[in-house]
Amino acid sequence: MTSAAHESMFTASVHDDDVVRVLGTDGTLDARNDPGLSPEEVVHLYRHMVLTRLVDDRLVTLQRQGRIGFHIGSLGEEAAIIGSAYALRKQDWLFPCYREFGAALLRGMPLERYLDNMFGNANDPVKGRQMPDHYTCKAAQFGSVSSPIGTQITQAVGFAWAAKIQKQDLVALTYFGEGATSSNEFHNGLNFAGVFKTPTVFICRNNGWAISVPTERQTASRTFAEKGIAYGVPSVRVDGNDLFAVIAVTRDAIRRASAGEGSTLIEAITYRMGGHSTSDDPTRYRDKSLLDPWADRDPLARIKRYLDKQGWFTDAEEQKLRTEIDARLRDLVEASEKTPPPSLESMFEDVYAEQPWHLREQCAELLAGPRAPSAHH
Repeated sequence: MTSAAHESMFTASVHDDDVVRVLGTDGTLDARNDPGLSPEEVVHLYRHMVLTRLVDDRLVTLQRQGRIGFHIGSLGEEAAIIGSAYALRKQDWLFPCYREFGAALLRGMPLERYLDNMFGNANDPVKGRQMPDHYTCKAAQFGSVSSPIGTQITQAVGFAWAAKIQKQDLVALTYFGEGATSSNEFHNGLNFAGVFKTPTVFICRNNGWAISVPTERQTASRTFAEKGIAYGVPSVRVDGNDLFAVIAVTRDAIRRASAGEGSTLIEAITYRMGGHSTSDDPTRYRDKSLLDPWADRDPLARIKRYLDKQGWFTDAEEQKLRTEIDARLRDLVEASEKTPPPSLESMFEDVYAEQPWHLREQCAELLAGPRAPSAHH
């Protein structure tokens, strides 16, 4: 199949009859699935989506300038990520893939700590032990990012299973791309969740590409949602660029899980407008013209059109917001760049509750030894 044929088929899928939609092209909401957000909530979420987009843009620039080493963005997927994270309750936990920094910030991770992770400095929550965009925030109920495909799926199921055993009203939500449905972890996680009815919400961000591999190379099934049927996990498809629809279906999945009815698999149909990461060149496998239909479906533009129709957020307010975010990012990036790297002794921390003698001995020997002639500690 050619790239153009793939795009045509994938783009058409978002219009399928079984896809949940709320926000119409005319800026009206379908009352059947309207989550009932207040004007303040919509403005709050739009402001956060703009923040997420501008942080993305800034980090790509920093990587191109050689100031950070790597970034995985969420360009075009903000509604699927922000909407589902907003649907969570305070006690619920989120197990990320690697594009969900916007969800971490929405849940309470300080922006300065996220930027510290990008530089791997002494204030980095993971103390420079991971590559950029591999962060965590316990206070935000946000699990740790790791690179292996799909591992977060079984982690979320295990966490939810433990909560069920302890009779805690807690739901674990996990994100993954459609490529992860080809992993062992997807099978193990969905099967266990179906058998034991764990309170888990699986969100498959079907963005059309697993790096350079198109959706039709991942499965012969008509949809990714229908894969839940074999595991006894109810499934739903949603327009992933429709913030209102994403919130509605995620809230319903959380309600089911909280009521003891088990897990739900959500296929959010969205589109990866950029590369897989700053290490990827999508023009090698995707013609730029194929982005045009999805540019019209840009989740930020759709919400802004709705806000304009309602008169809730003016262009002047938009410009003020962007100016404020730009100034804040400049200050925070400057502070992160000036922060020293993690201490040497931090390598021996966070493994044992009480540090054993041999690690104390190794740490002391390291600190007393000679330093290599390097700009790095």
